[in-house]
Amino acid sequence: MKRVLLITYYFPPSGGPGVQRVLKFAKYLPAAGWQPAVLTVADGAFPERDAALHDDVAPDLAVHRTASWDPFQWYARLVGRPPEQAARLGSVRGASDWKERLAAWVRANVFLPDARVGWVPFAVAEGRRLLADGGFDAILTSGPPHSTHLTGWLLHRQTGVPWLADFRDPWTDINYYHELPHTALARRLDAALERGVLRHASAVTTVSPSWQRLLAARTPDRPDAVHVVQNGFDVDDFAASAGVEPEADRFTLTYVGSLYASRNPVVVWQALHRLREEGSLPRFRLRLVGKVDPVVRASLAEAGLGDVVEEPGYRPHDEAVAWMRRSHLLLLVVEAFPHNAGMITGKLYEYLASGRPVLGIGPVQGDAAALLRATGGGEMMGYAERDRVAACVRAHYEAWAAGRPPAGAPPEALRPFTRRRQTERLADVLNQVIGDPAVSVARPPVDANGLHG
Repeated sequence: MKRVLLITYYFPPSGGPGVQRVLKFAKYLPAAGWQPAVLTVADGAFPERDAALHDDVAPDLAVHRTASWDPFQWYARLVGRPPEQAARLGSVRGASDWKERLAAWVRANVFLPDARVGWVPFAVAEGRRLLADGGFDAILTSGPPHSTHLTGWLLHRQTGVPWLADFRDPWTDINYYHELPHTALARRLDAALERGVLRHASAVTTVSPSWQRLLAARTPDRPDAVHVVQNGFDVDDFAASAGVEPEADRFTLTYVGSLYASRNPVVVWQALHRLREEGSLPRFRLRLVGKVDPVVRASLAEAGLGDVVEEPGYRPHDEAVAWMRRSHLLLLVVEAFPHNAGMITGKLYEYLASGRPVLGIGPVQGDAAALLRATGGGEMMGYAERDRVAACVRAHYEAWAAGRPPAGAPPEALRPFTRRRQTERLADVLNQVIGDPAVSVARPPVDANGLHG
């Protein structure tokens, strides 16, 4: 069996969205003809921890952990926070005093490309040892943090082992990039690092067609080097909650994940306020499973929704899946930023797999909207379409009250989007990277431009 060294900062006990993609790659690559070994950090600055994810790590998977120098420890001491609260993801807004503004400036201009760059020398040293001793056929790096790709670049240059760079999010076009107080010099240096990774990686993968085109435009001499390997859902993750039904006492609209200040769906709060004033939602609950920014809480209070909001907080992944299934309608939010058309989070696939319909707020012509249309799992609505949002919630509520709640995406529409199928696509790209066209199971060829697997 071919062997791949999978280099990732986020791996159990890390929780949160960043860990799921690589965790499932490691789980399903052996069935696709590739035996992974994982190189990760021993004790990272993880925004969340989820010990239950260790259950998804195969007993025979070799996991190599290294030390790291992490500036988040310094940052946490500076601002007087625990490290896990300092290591925010998804948004960097909210600097409230000079210490936080100074820390944000240092992060944006000194620690390039990101605050996990202190792991690179440790990862490179261990990676060289493993590649020298282990007979690996390929290297796979996953980012963000995109400093992980610097490890892959250095190891590729030093050893000649083919290298695949996996972009879960863009680099200089990531959703919060405009919030960082970069100097012009820092932006140029960061862009140069990004170009270097894209040009020197043997191949690149990303999660959506729009981001495939974005990254391919940065590599005009070889646009075919960028492939789409989508996120997805793991059938095994839904087994424990197979019998969970929506709650009967109230109609529940649920959001699972972090609600940052930049991801605040004010249009939904306004629509709910209007419906409640009309008396259209007499038995209604809004459940927010995850971290909620104070800016979002202020918007909810302004809309008069405080009495119907429940906040269980961050929950382990298996519990989050159960919360999805207890709901009648699931809320998806894609924040506004220049390249949001390509954002399809792993959460959306899990929403669809839960069997519950999805109300999305975001780019109506984006890739997430296309996925909702293709699967029949829900609708995407614009940031200012309050009346349309209200009509959608009212229709779902009235159907529930009449005993006929709408179903979500049918299971047959979701077959291409399992983690196993998407890992098979990754294996195809790895085979191309090493010049081996053989595949381990029958499946369609890699298609960089379509949503279907």
